[in-house]
Amino acid sequence: MAEHQPRVSFAQSSGSNTDVYGFPPETFTTEGLPDFDTKFLDDADLAAFIQALQAPDPLQSPDETTSLRSPGLRSSSSLDVTNRGSIYEDERDDPHAVAAAAAAAAGDVVAPGPALNHSFSNGGAHNGSTTQHKMFITAQNDWAPVNQRIVKRGSRRRRNRAKGAAEALLGTRTKDETREGIFYALLKWPMLFFVGAWLAALAMTYLYTRLYIWVYEHFVTWRGTRERLRRSMRRTNNYRDWVVAAKELDSYLDRQRWKEENDFAYYDSKTVKRVWEQMRKCRQRAEAHENEDPGNEGQNTAQSKPAVEELHALLSACVKSNFVGVENPRLYSQTYYGTKNLVQNFIDEVERSIRFILNTKQLSMEEKRSIFKGMHTNYGRTALCLSGGASFAYYHFGVIKALLEADLLPDVITGTSGGALVAALVATRTNDELKQLLVPALAHRITACRETFWTWIPRWWKTGARFDSVDWAKQCSWWTRGSMTFREAYERTGRILNVSCVPADPHSPTILCNYLTSPDCVIWSAVLASAAVPGILNPVVLMMKQRDGTLVPYSFGHKWKDGSLRTDIPIKALNLHFNVNFTIVSQVNPHINLFFFSSRGSVGHPVTHRKGKGWRGGYVMSAVEHYLKLDMTKWLKFIRHAELLPRPLGQDWSQLFLQTFSGTVTIWPKTVASDFYHILSDPDPPRLARMIHEGQQRGYPILKFVGNRLKVERLIEQGRRETRPWIRRGSIETILSEDDLRSLLISGNTDVDDETTDAEGETLLENEENEEAIIDDEEEYDDKEREYRNGPKMD
Repeated sequence: MAEHQPRVSFAQSSGSNTDVYGFPPETFTTEGLPDFDTKFLDDADLAAFIQALQAPDPLQSPDETTSLRSPGLRSSSSLDVTNRGSIYEDERDDPHAVAAAAAAAAGDVVAPGPALNHSFSNGGAHNGSTTQHKMFITAQNDWAPVNQRIVKRGSRRRRNRAKGAAEALLGTRTKDETREGIFYALLKWPMLFFVGAWLAALAMTYLYTRLYIWVYEHFVTWRGTRERLRRSMRRTNNYRDWVVAAKELDSYLDRQRWKEENDFAYYDSKTVKRVWEQMRKCRQRAEAHENEDPGNEGQNTAQSKPAVEELHALLSACVKSNFVGVENPRLYSQTYYGTKNLVQNFIDEVERSIRFILNTKQLSMEEKRSIFKGMHTNYGRTALCLSGGASFAYYHFGVIKALLEADLLPDVITGTSGGALVAALVATRTNDELKQLLVPALAHRITACRETFWTWIPRWWKTGARFDSVDWAKQCSWWTRGSMTFREAYERTGRILNVSCVPADPHSPTILCNYLTSPDCVIWSAVLASAAVPGILNPVVLMMKQRDGTLVPYSFGHKWKDGSLRTDIPIKALNLHFNVNFTIVSQVNPHINLFFFSSRGSVGHPVTHRKGKGWRGGYVMSAVEHYLKLDMTKWLKFIRHAELLPRPLGQDWSQLFLQTFSGTVTIWPKTVASDFYHILSDPDPPRLARMIHEGQQRGYPILKFVGNRLKVERLIEQGRRETRPWIRRGSIETILSEDDLRSLLISGNTDVDDETTDAEGETLLENEENEEAIIDDEEEYDDKEREYRNGPKMD
């Protein structure tokens, strides 16, 4: 097929069969891609999406030129002739149909249930029925004027066009925002011009500062052997080779001495050492008692109880997020690989102690369950956050590949704009499928920007958007395996997908779509909404899947747009919904990437100046860099609070630079100048291979830090799964939905028998204690369900 042609041209141009960025030649063809030619999107789903897009915006109030229309009626005629029998028999007797019709009126969609008859039949008969139904005529609406004012079509069109052009270009603000008075109107533009000119001067000074620091590091710091070792490390194609090269560079820079020293200003070394030694002694005593004569099990349990209780107390005190600073990123920012030996010994001992608590027979199942539940609450979860950034988002593939190959891919994943597309691919595929997909041949499926200039420029002139929403829905459906919902993706892979969407209304709050907040929302519609940047893609309607599989508009048919405009990295929402305390952020936004600078080094990227004890570019230039960046932030906040910034395309752009764009660990893939030229272009396989390689290289330095975090977190999750009171599963899940089942458990109906289970007398809950456990741990139920379907996870 046509998609295979770029692979042939690439092979001919390369002239050899050698690997490119570590990828063998076969990874540039589409033969190994699973489901490459599969069409996942049904025509009915696409038609429902088109109908939802064509419906009028519910936020627009009816005025003198528009009027409310009856549910399901597409004609704009002023009279609505309906069949009295159909309304009387179908709607008045069914209150649900009336409610559905009212909801459909708001979104201009056809209401479920029997359709209204809008046509006359010969002799008054309907569909061959012998019953004579009376006909009646209803007005368009009760408040419509009898005689509407007639305005010439040409003058109205010119007036609306001029008004719309002005509002689209500069945006409008109401007096509620600007307040009364003449000084705002007089000083707005002069102040905006002055602040804008000052910001431009600061930005130029900042760029010159960064240029000086780069020249200093390139020609002064990185020379000779250290440059050769760094170049060797960057040429590696797998994590094992990278670790060998990183250790060699650390040895040359004499960073091993820093690892052996316990003292460091960014964590409490004395407390860590004392807790580590005491925890090791308690565990060894408890193990010694348990390994004694098995025949004296009761006596051993009584003697070893104090040791186990002391170990439990220590774990409850120290298994917390960033306990006394052991998860401070600066502990991993002084070397290319690893951290303090004391910190590593402490984490390893915590892992061994938790594993002992999980496997010991000295504690009851209920005691273990209480222990692991408390650990989970205090320790929290880890999430991977993928930022937006147009075609820069394809660097996320390399970060995902690095985490996947090391088996460190978190279960909670969030994406915004371009990152939402990558996150949707990850959340809807299994690990084996992802390993086959994350290759350069995936570029043959990235065709969103394939249209020529002469194709999209007329569309942009007419609609204000470069890309077509329907065409993007067709392409996006492959990445999400068709009209899969957030709940269905969670059930298939066990990963929790989150997508940030911003409502078209500037005053409404943002939404983080996931299997808890919007379980039946279709993923591809959320991805489109999250990528709907004004001028690039018009706001779209979120779609929801009903029980019969059909799609209808979500949230009253309101339209949504790019989540990067307000919440590129939804850290607060992740903590609220999933207790996320540790975030891995892959940040590729081009307008943010230029201003990222870590003067004291970042995780896996230490400062080499003065053997890691200095500042990048020297203290003076690092201080100048901080001052300029903070000063620009101050003036941007002033523009926002003084209501000086216009709203081009009706969008408030003030949050574009003032959000939180980083997390606990932030990855900044190394970009090249050509990426800015191709910001709205599809990559070819060689370019995608480079982007995946660069993403991997930036992902390798954080793997040790993330691995230490996840080894404890996953062990806690394993303890929760193995110690919860489990119920034998039958076929009740095929009768009741997940929400209905939980409602049944909460209501206290513990006597319901599963008719299809092997043991007929087995009940769903044996006592109120098990019922409370399931109510408190709804996510535990989902985890066990995933384990039942996909098998236990490897820690």
